[in-house]
Amino acid sequence: MRLLRAWRSSLWRLAAVLAVALAVGIPLNAVPLTLALALGACFGWYLYRLARLYRLLGGPRRVPAADGSGLWDEIQNLLRRRQRAAFEDKRRLVRLLREFRNAAAAMPDAVVVLDREHRIRWFNTAAGTLLGLKYPSDIDGPLTNLVRAPRFAEWLHADSVEPLADLAAPADENVRLNLRLIRYADEQSLLVARDVSQLMRLEQVRRDFVANVSHELRTPLTVVHGYLDMIEPEGMPEYEPILHELRSQSRRMTQIVEDLLTLSRLEAQGELPQERISLRSLLEALRREAQALSQGGHDVTTERLDPRDLLGSTKELHSAFSNLVSNAVRHTPAGGRITLRWERDGDGARLSVVDTGPGIAPQHLPRLTERFYRVSTSRSRESGGTGLGLSIVKHVLQLHQARLEIRSELGVGSTFSCVFGPERLLEPLPLTEPA
Repeated sequence: MRLLRAWRSSLWRLAAVLAVALAVGIPLNAVPLTLALALGACFGWYLYRLARLYRLLGGPRRVPAADGSGLWDEIQNLLRRRQRAAFEDKRRLVRLLREFRNAAAAMPDAVVVLDREHRIRWFNTAAGTLLGLKYPSDIDGPLTNLVRAPRFAEWLHADSVEPLADLAAPADENVRLNLRLIRYADEQSLLVARDVSQLMRLEQVRRDFVANVSHELRTPLTVVHGYLDMIEPEGMPEYEPILHELRSQSRRMTQIVEDLLTLSRLEAQGELPQERISLRSLLEALRREAQALSQGGHDVTTERLDPRDLLGSTKELHSAFSNLVSNAVRHTPAGGRITLRWERDGDGARLSVVDTGPGIAPQHLPRLTERFYRVSTSRSRESGGTGLGLSIVKHVLQLHQARLEIRSELGVGSTFSCVFGPERLLEPLPLTEPA
């Protein structure tokens, strides 16, 4: 509406100037000349206003308000309003940026903004404490030159989405850090470092407690189990059910202690032996174990669809696979089928234990590897389970840079797969011809 009124005002002014030029030109018999002079004057005026507006926009000061009501005045006022709105947006953005920086500076976690070449663009106060960075001398410096750790440099250049756990802080070897790299733009990333020293100390206390208690329970349980085996129920038939239950619970408690000790050993274990594991021999051993545990009640078959072998610890992987096989035997009804399958998975491979059991409801699948978690408490205890088998499997696979995948459908069965990357696979040995 304002622009329309400005157009009308400017057009009326132009018409008035032309009318005056016409009125002057008629008596002088020089109408074309007077009209040309009038139009030239108007054109010059418009050029003057355009140059003035250009100087206002290019100058350091903001565009002032215009007092007139013409088209150029309205354009100047419109630009002034737009300039003022842009200035307010800029002030608001600056205020938000300042608040963000203040909030980031107050965070207890170290935050470092990195460019594409992993040079430091900005960091908060905690980064100076945990990573030993100094402002402003370390700005634009390569982070790998300031945090000197081979593991850190390799992880940073790999742009890994997985966090880097248990890294000693450059400023203090007693401080342990957990680092995460977050990409938020094509050219920038955010490094977040958290002090996990207290959590690691508590975790170590927990591991020591479980290991010590489990170790101390072995001797009294052995004594109790020994005396229970010495008692013959034939002479006291009324106590036979009680003795049977005592022996069953004693054996179950012993197995729980052994599993807890195994978990503690796995958690404290560093590098595993790098042995060639023959999948042909391993699958055959697992098949025999499954048949012995099943006592002929299940159809157990093996499928070796990948000729490659595994690199790792024979003892630990055999223990993990045995847990999966024993779970399949215990939870598959008699007459069911159990398949042990070794097959390719992209560049890697997977060992799957497939059963035709009752299946597992979807809500239970994410929690199956938790310690002592049970889908059905009564069924698991009756079958002799301790609730620690899948936790052991998960830890063994983590030590082998592998993962556990679980697929299950109620009424159809379950598939537990151990997925290994290409770095854990070995080409088969050449067959030696007989002499």
